[in-house]
Amino acid sequence: MLLGFDVGSSSIKAALLDAATGRLVASATSPEVELEISAPKPGWAEQDPDTWWQHVVRSARALRAKAGKRWTDVRAIGISYQMHGLVAVDKAGVPVRPAIIWCDSRAVATGDAAFAALGPGVCLRRLLNSPGNFTASRLAWVKANEPAVFARIHKVMLPGDYVAWRMTGEVRTTVSGLSEFILWDFEREETAAFVLDHFGIPREMLPDTVPTFAPQGTLAAAAASELGLAAGVPVTYRAGDQPNNAFSLNVLSPGEIAATAGTSGVVYGVAGRAAFDERSRVNSFVHVTHAPGRPRLGVLLCVSGTGILYRWLRGILGGTAGYDELNAAAARAPAGSDGLRVFPFGNGAERTLGNANPGASIRGLDFNRHGLPHLLRAAQEGIVFALRYGLGIMRGMGVVPVTARAGQANLFLSPLFASTFATVTGCRVELYSTDGAQGAARGAGVGAGIYAGPGEAFAGLVAVKTIEPDPALAGLYAEACGTWTEMLERALSE
Repeated sequence: MLLGFDVGSSSIKAALLDAATGRLVASATSPEVELEISAPKPGWAEQDPDTWWQHVVRSARALRAKAGKRWTDVRAIGISYQMHGLVAVDKAGVPVRPAIIWCDSRAVATGDAAFAALGPGVCLRRLLNSPGNFTASRLAWVKANEPAVFARIHKVMLPGDYVAWRMTGEVRTTVSGLSEFILWDFEREETAAFVLDHFGIPREMLPDTVPTFAPQGTLAAAAASELGLAAGVPVTYRAGDQPNNAFSLNVLSPGEIAATAGTSGVVYGVAGRAAFDERSRVNSFVHVTHAPGRPRLGVLLCVSGTGILYRWLRGILGGTAGYDELNAAAARAPAGSDGLRVFPFGNGAERTLGNANPGASIRGLDFNRHGLPHLLRAAQEGIVFALRYGLGIMRGMGVVPVTARAGQANLFLSPLFASTFATVTGCRVELYSTDGAQGAARGAGVGAGIYAGPGEAFAGLVAVKTIEPDPALAGLYAEACGTWTEMLERALSE
């Protein structure tokens, strides 16, 4: 058996896979309602790292109850996690402050200043990104604004590194993880010391580096007891949620594309050479299959406000309607939502907008024509239009998608959303019965040597549905998306 955890900002998912067949044995999620994100100030987003661990334990116990005797056959553990979060701990391993998570905007100015000081040419050539609103810039913000807290820091970790530390007692990360920090020098294939020096961050604060697919520590006795497993089970894989999502969909080689539409929306393409956007609106990171001399980079566009917009709408409606009901209501409105436009940018700074934070908005609302179905459909269309806006940047970098693979989950559970995505982007959409926790379990099998390589880890992965672009709606959506884009760019220029 292979065990995978996906540590998200909304919940922790766990999956148990049969290594021989590649099929799911059981899965569990904790908590049943979304985890709280604290926002002490506008643009901030924080969570308590210990809360993630508590729900890792709860999801494991729920999974153990479903798995029965097969739970004792777990041979390896993999971890997927929300990217770019900053976890800072003291010498005892206790967090010195809440984690600053991926949708927090406080470090935008810090990263922009570093981009200017280090030089855009140097940053783009060696980091493939601006330091931007990423983990290293968040640590620099803590250093500048919370010096007493910074003085207590012994080690800094990404969320997945923290969970792996709780399991093994080993403070480690991966090269892919360092690239999330924006601390990987792609030109020299080493830690970006020049960024550390600029920010005044001691190299000793960083975890040791291990390969993505490799033994990364073994379950310590205390963690094994909490999880109901034997001490010594190896942790053999960890990756950020978007590289892992691509891996879970067997997106391994240049030209392949993965899409997600959970709390945030992402399109992730694999490139075989260095690629960057001069304004760092779309970002490049080390993909899980990267190797020296054989670059594999994940080109990632992210729209922060996607599923969280739908969750917000559900809450405004009282929280009693299921998402299936909302999707059915949205389908009752006409394509184009009768001119109603929704801009889903209400979850912090948006990279595709140059780290602008315009907030969400609704345009063209007519009380005499529009009802709830129009609003729900316009929300789905606005999310797709925002992803299409980012795809235009990716295409300018030479990443041209034809087929997008996605898990049959979150917004892709909506037939309307999947069809709209296919038609607006011009991509065939292949939906698979998988998720990040299953991907982490497959990765664990590779890292433990149960599979000879990533390509052998996908037995049991079957496409459950394929959606082609709808030519009858292509023209209407092109016009609606064009109007949406004009309105967005006008608002950004004001």
